[in-house]
Parts: sequence; C-alpha cells; structure tokens
Amino acid sequence: MINRRQFTTLAGGSLGTLLTQKLWAERVRATASPDKFYFALVADTHIIDDFYVKGSENGVEDNESILVTTPRLTSARDLINSLNPAIEQVFLIGDYFHNYPSLDYDFYFKNTTRLDNAKAITDGFKMPVHLGFGNHDYDVHRVSREMSHRLFEAKFNAKPYSALDYKGYKFIHLNNFLGSTQDRTASNFNPGIGSLGEEQLHWFEAQLQQQKPTFVFIHYPLVQDVPAEFADYGLHPILRKYKDTIQLVVSGHKHKWIDYQHTYGPQHYVMAATRYDPNAYMLMEVDTKHGTWKLMNADLVEWETHYSKPYRTA
Repeated sequence: MINRRQFTTLAGGSLGTLLTQKLWAERVRATASPDKFYFALVADTHIIDDFYVKGSENGVEDNESILVTTPRLTSARDLINSLNPAIEQVFLIGDYFHNYPSLDYDFYFKNTTRLDNAKAITDGFKMPVHLGFGNHDYDVHRVSREMSHRLFEAKFNAKPYSALDYKGYKFIHLNNFLGSTQDRTASNFNPGIGSLGEEQLHWFEAQLQQQKPTFVFIHYPLVQDVPAEFADYGLHPILRKYKDTIQLVVSGHKHKWIDYQHTYGPQHYVMAATRYDPNAYMLMEVDTKHGTWKLMNADLVEWETHYSKPYRTA
C-alpha cells in the first residue's frame, strides 16, 4: 500500500503506474466492448523553463509546486501511455505553460523556452493531444492575444478554439479569453472573468446544431464566465439550450476538484492540476452503443482538494 504523498515522491511514478495498469485492465476487461473507447483529460500543467524566476509565485505551495511541473506532467503522461486498453485521445484544458519570459516574438525561436519544454513532454504521448488555452497561455496585460495565437500556431499547430469529431462524438475546446472582458481596451476589461466573443459563440452553437453528443472543455469554470454577452445570448443560455446534446463540461483553473453537477444545464466538473498532483487526470470511458460515458477514476478523486488517490489493488 502506498499513499498519495508517497506516490508523489516516486521517481516517474513507476510503482503507481504498475498498480494503475493492473486495476485499469481489470476494470476495463470486466466490461470490454468494441463499442467503447477511452480518452483522458489533463489541466493546468504550468510548464516552466530556465528563464523562470524562482520565488515569483503567491505563497509557499505555489512556489514549490511550480518547480516540479515537468516531472509531474511526465508522470501523468507515462501512466496514461501505459494503459491497456489504450487511451485514444488526450485533451489539455489550458495553462499549458506558465507565462511569457519575453515580449519579443523572435525570442521564442532563438531560445529554448517553456513552450518548447511543454511540447517536448506532450510529444511523448502515444496518442494525439489537443490543446486549449488558459489564462497563463495569455498575458492580456502585456502580450497581445494575436502574439499568443501566432505562437500557438507556429509552435503547436493549435487554433484559439477547436472541435474534434471522433467516433460519432464531438470534442470542443472553447476559449474564454476572446471576449471583451479579456480586451484591455474595453470598458468592461476584467481578466478574472471569461468571455467568448460573438464569433466564437455563433461557431459553438453551429457545432452543437449538428446534434452529435458533445464534450466541452473551457479553462475558466462556468461560474467565472460571463453568462450572456449580447442581450440574452451567451455561453450559459447555449449550454442550457443544448443540455441534452452536451454530455459534460470540464474546466480547470481552480486547481481543485469541484462538482457543479447540473447547475448550468449539463454536468460540469472542475478538475485539479498536474502542477500539484501527478494523479490529477481524468480517465473517461465512452460507450457508443448505449450513448453513455463514465469517469473511470471518479472514486479516487478527493473532491475540493488538489488531489486524487493513485490506483491501488487493495
């Protein structure tokens, strides 16, 4: 038996990986079906580089955790890679890296930075990784959104928001940093509040009108997003309108596990961060025949904390 604290200190999490492999195989094998597939979610990885200034975070826990984000994401990646039956897609819900060390676009092509470090880790996943934007992937006070988008396109081939159609399901990365609250020239500028902007809202509704069962990922929890941005049109009304199409909404940012249940229409989870715990991932099963989904490690989540227990055999 190992506990969470001991597991966190294991180099690479090898023992935890072996235990997880065994329990994963047992759980999945018990209900194995060609109609099922598996995907994983990761959030708030906060990768840094040699330009990072130590001691610049808020408090002891933040200053300690930021220095071990690379081994913790690597541990989560290696565990997800090890599972059989295999995880087929991975979705990363923002704060991929931690802030910008330079305001100069060319700096990121003359130096090895946290962007390159983050990509090197996620390139090690055996399955595709789909990126969403977090507040630390922007710096709306100092860096233009256009520069952030250029870097994501050049470094990661990632768009500001995106949709993946896979096995009859749709997976949507929304971006709550494109509306007026994230525009420093706007009268309602407030970086702590998310907004999508009119173009993205219409795009989102058009995706949902295809009536495919849909998983939605957005960095800020829904409680932190503007409900309606244009009269009565906005994110919250759309979610309620299509609550039967949307299977689940998952956010990050809070670095804790929170269950909002059906407060906003569809089931809404906030997930914890690999920054604080290498076990902070979600392993999802989708049954295409019955149109159901399951959070496979839900019983291991320590709700309202940073942590999730490792898989174990007893």
